[in-house]
Amino acid sequence: MSSRLVTVFGGTGFLGRRIVRHLLAHQFTVRHVSRHPDRGRELFGSENGRLESVLSDIRDDHSVAQACDGAYGVVNAVSLYVEHGGETFRSVHVQAAQRLAREAQRAGVKRFVHVSGIGADPASSSRYIRSRGEGEAAVRNSFADAVIVRPAVMFGPDDRFLTTLLNLLRRLPAYPMFGRGQTRLQPVFVEDAGEAVARCMDETVAGTFECAGPLVYTYAALLEAIAHEAGLRPILVPMPLFVWHGLAAVGELLPSPPITRNQVELMEVDTAASPHSPGLSDLGISPQSIMPVLQAML
Repeated sequence: MSSRLVTVFGGTGFLGRRIVRHLLAHQFTVRHVSRHPDRGRELFGSENGRLESVLSDIRDDHSVAQACDGAYGVVNAVSLYVEHGGETFRSVHVQAAQRLAREAQRAGVKRFVHVSGIGADPASSSRYIRSRGEGEAAVRNSFADAVIVRPAVMFGPDDRFLTTLLNLLRRLPAYPMFGRGQTRLQPVFVEDAGEAVARCMDETVAGTFECAGPLVYTYAALLEAIAHEAGLRPILVPMPLFVWHGLAAVGELLPSPPITRNQVELMEVDTAASPHSPGLSDLGISPQSIMPVLQAML
């Protein structure tokens, strides 16, 4: 076993590729796992020999076991936002997560970090939110000392959150809100979330960490702040959530859905960090505000 080798599942995603880069910055050697390893090589290059891109399938026990073999740590950053055929929220967030944790335990891995999300709840009526909560429990059942990292909604260059809101505010003189816009959000900079995962791997920590930004907004207040920064004056129009559910159901039929039903469901619950949960400050990270990032984008 290498004391500095970390296997990362889901390393080409919006957060996953930041996790890989922050692990490399912490002087880990990273085994990037994907069904398309060439994508990892394109994203990261060779990184002076400290990056290995390997082919693996999270649905296969033997494939996962090979990817975990000899690793000091494993990160599960695999997520699913739209169900397709056999790829369901349960198969990815619960069954695959449990498989990764189980095979990591069998391989003698010392550190397992599982990426979930603020608001994960095994009792939720939402399939997406429920699968996140069940996934956390499944991981802990297979790897008792696993560290859970729960990011809030993430923003950063090339995101689907801040970029989408800004583009829509620019295009629409009247902006349709989710409900009355009173859902509470605490957006976190994606680089801060990536650094949090790296520190959870590099330091002796335990438990669950909720990664959120420095400010809590209502959805309406966030839209107003973004519009003000961009010099826009849109009319914010409340739209019932059942209408959004209908639009999202139609949108999911498209190859690249503009909005999904699970995104609507997430807007029905607050996604702010609990004051009782450890967070970024407990890992020595000062969270970045959304406004400097927005200013750079503008």
